[in-house]
Order: sequence, then structure tokens, then C-alpha cells
Amino acid sequence: MSLKKGIAFSPPLLCTLVFFLLGVQICVAQNISRASFPNGFVFGTASSAYQFEGAVKEDGKGSTIWDKFAHSFGKIIDFSNADVAEDQYHRYQEDVELMKDMGMDAYRFSIAWSRIFPNGTGEINQAGVDHYNNLIDALLAKGVTPYVTLYHWDLPQALDDRYGGWLDPQIIKDFATYAETCFKKFGDKVKHWITVNEPHTVALRGYGTGIHAPGRCSIRFAGFCKAGNSSTEPYIVGHNLLLAHATIVDIYRNSYQKKQQGSIAITIDSFWYEPMSNSTADIEATQRAIDFYLGWFLEPVITGDYPNSMRSRVGERLPIFSATESALVKGSYDFIGINHYTTWYATNDTGLIGLISSDVNDSGALTLPFKGLQPIGDKANSIWLYIVPRGIRSLVNHIKHKYGNPIILITENGMDDPKDASLNDTKRINYHNDYLTNLLAAIKEDGCNVKGYFAWSLLDNWEWNAGFSSRFGIIYVDYKNKLKRIPKQSFKWFKNFLTTQKNTVAHI
Repeated sequence: MSLKKGIAFSPPLLCTLVFFLLGVQICVAQNISRASFPNGFVFGTASSAYQFEGAVKEDGKGSTIWDKFAHSFGKIIDFSNADVAEDQYHRYQEDVELMKDMGMDAYRFSIAWSRIFPNGTGEINQAGVDHYNNLIDALLAKGVTPYVTLYHWDLPQALDDRYGGWLDPQIIKDFATYAETCFKKFGDKVKHWITVNEPHTVALRGYGTGIHAPGRCSIRFAGFCKAGNSSTEPYIVGHNLLLAHATIVDIYRNSYQKKQQGSIAITIDSFWYEPMSNSTADIEATQRAIDFYLGWFLEPVITGDYPNSMRSRVGERLPIFSATESALVKGSYDFIGINHYTTWYATNDTGLIGLISSDVNDSGALTLPFKGLQPIGDKANSIWLYIVPRGIRSLVNHIKHKYGNPIILITENGMDDPKDASLNDTKRINYHNDYLTNLLAAIKEDGCNVKGYFAWSLLDNWEWNAGFSSRFGIIYVDYKNKLKRIPKQSFKWFKNFLTTQKNTVAHI
């Protein structure tokens, strides 16, 4: 339902609005289930190798940039590391059983590049190949479809040492060799591939703010970043990520797709932004904010070039695609993966205050989760994550209208609780219910071409620079009791959601 063009209201928000305007409680509470969604809609959970596996030095695995970063003093909030993480490397059978019990259709996980090539290139590590074949076989045996991400941030340290990793075009060739090896080793069983997870985060947090590995930026104060250039390196890295993605898609399509009958994509993360006010300046700033977040990586794979706002504002610091590269990047997807968690406001940045909220503030947009002192929604545990269910509907509608309604999979969506949270995670249940309700409206009422939804995450896990300070899992991990897995109430909610065969019911 929409009361103003471009603004979608979730049922809870609509109930509040009706009560405020009419003074009566006339609400429609949607009781959604799997049966509410189109036939074939995929439900799954998501993870990444570095956050889940542990076993960082076992069976020939090589070191990664995150191993180095996590063991550097002061880089992780709680001074933890992912050497053990959730130990899924050894406990994957147990986790697959839990997925099956919950009724999930699919599991999105990543392959650790350095388990296949410990030095990034060279000799294949057969123990790594065997592990992922065993995991894939375990999933298929339980009827859980694997969705495999090739790069989820854990670059082999050897490549960063050798030539600067994503800063050098050599990375495209080495990534292509690794990816093709995965197609050869696993492609007979894996039918859904994601090349790169969240290139925006890789570029900006790793090379703009330095808060993620490899920790490069222009801030030299107190040795925060020892090297880097925040005004140029994110764009170089982003460009190489796009070319690596497109190269791999080209290899897959030309040599493997016809025989293996699979699909391939890139996963792009994006906040949604709403104008702080109805002023023209804020509306234009909001579009720039979206361009510099979502459009930076989505527009090239759709059109073959960056958004016009980026070209005009970044200038010569933004790399240029040759005609051949543009043709390679354009159309390099079978579906688009979207990771979405939250919505913020955007306003026109008229001064230095933009430096507070933006990594490289070329967008000229100031983004905040507050309007005055009023937050945009209820806050989760993370300082950036506010619960705004209508945002997911607005985001997929934007993609539909601007980019031709491509097939979308929501490859991550979720919220976190504090480390000391209980198993009774009502807020998480409401989060998933309300985001799924808005997603369902986008599909059925708006015609958005969304085909799947992956909850982040299966387990409480090691959350990058936040360490173990937050819990995103549907399953609780008891870090003080041998990493025991304990289903939360949200696990039981999902199990009921996925096994209840009834249509949406309206309650008056």
C-alpha cells in the first residue's frame, strides 16, 4: 500500500498511521508463510568462509589479509580473531542438519580462495577441494541447494604482499584462474555462483576508511593507516573487482554454463536512502547517495559504465572502461544478488560535516539515521543498523524502474542482538516478518522480479571488525560451552514459516 508515490508503508506502520489519523485501531496484520510467496521462491541462510569456518591453519590453508588484520592490535573491537570462529570446517554436518530441520531450501556459503590456492596461485591444495566437495555433498544429501560465493573478502595474503592485491590488474588473471578451478572441481554439483560479495564494502572499508582488511586509507593519525589514498584507491579497487567479476562470468558462459546448466551473478550491498526533507537539494542528494552506493557497481553490469553522477563528480580519479571492457561488463549477470539491512536519510552536504558520514564524500550527500533527534527506526545492536522494513520494498522498486527489472535474489538480510542477548529474539522475528511482508508486496503488488531471500545469518558468527560483539544468528552459538548450537525463537519462527502451508490471512 502506498499513500504517497515512492513511499511504501509496511502493515505495522500503516496501523500506527491509521490510528493516529482516525483515532481507531483498524489494522491488517499479515500472517505470511512460504505459501504466500510464488512457487519456486527460494528461502535460505547465508554465511562466509572466514566468519564461520575457523581452522585457519589446517589442511594446507594459506593466510589471508583478514588473518593479518585480525591479529593486528586495535583493529577488532573486542580484540578477538576468527582462528576458530564457529568451527564450521569441522562441524558442517551438524549445521546442515539444522538447516534441513528448519526447512531451508538453500545455503549460501563462500569458498576460501586460500584453501584452494594457499599462495593465491600455483599448486592446488587437494585437501581444500575435498572439504568443499564434502560440504556440497552433505547439503545435497539433505535437499539443501548450495549457492557458492567465490570471493567474500578473504584475499590470500600472498597476493597482497606480491603486488597489492585488488590494487593491481594482475588480480583479474589470478582470480580468474581460481574461479575456473572451482567451476572444474565443483560445477557439476553447484548450479548457482556469486563472483564477488559486496564490492562496495571491499573498496570503501578496505581502502577508503581502513576499518577492514587490508586496512588502507589516508588517515595517518596515531598510525591508523600506514599506507593508502582514500581519494583514489577505492575507485581503482572497485574497477578491478568489476573487471574480475565480468571476466569470470565470460569464462563461465563460454566454457561451463551450457554443460553445467548453472547461473552466475554478483552480490551488491546497499542501504536505501530517503530524503531528509522535500527540498530539491535533498532529493537530488538522495539520488547521488544511491548512485554512489548501489549504482557504483550495479550500473556497470547493466549498462557498461558508471552512473553519470559519479563520472561528473569523481572526474579523472574514476577509471574508464575501454570499449572492450565496457562490452565485457555490460550484461555480466544472470541474476543480481542484493544484500540489504537498513535505511538512512540523505541530505545535501554543504560543508565539511560530510567528512563525518562518508568514506570518500564525492557524492556530496550527508547520510544519517536521524532526522533531528528522531531515529528513522528502532535500532538493532550495530550502530549503523536501524530497522526500516519499507526500505527493502523501495530498494527493489528502484532497481525495477531504473534498471529494467532484472532477476533479484536478496542474498543477505538480517539484524543483530548484543553479545549477551537471550534465545528469545522477538525483535529478530519481527524484523524478518516485516521485511518479508514488504518484499512480498514488492513482488505481488509492484511486480518486482525477486526470486529468493537469504537470512543473515545461520549462526552467530565473527562479525569482522566487530568480532563477537554482536549476534546475527538464527542459531545461538555458546562461545563458553564448546560452540554449542542452540536454536533461537527465530529458528522456530522460520521453521513454522517454511512448513505452514496457508495463504496470507487478514485479521481485523
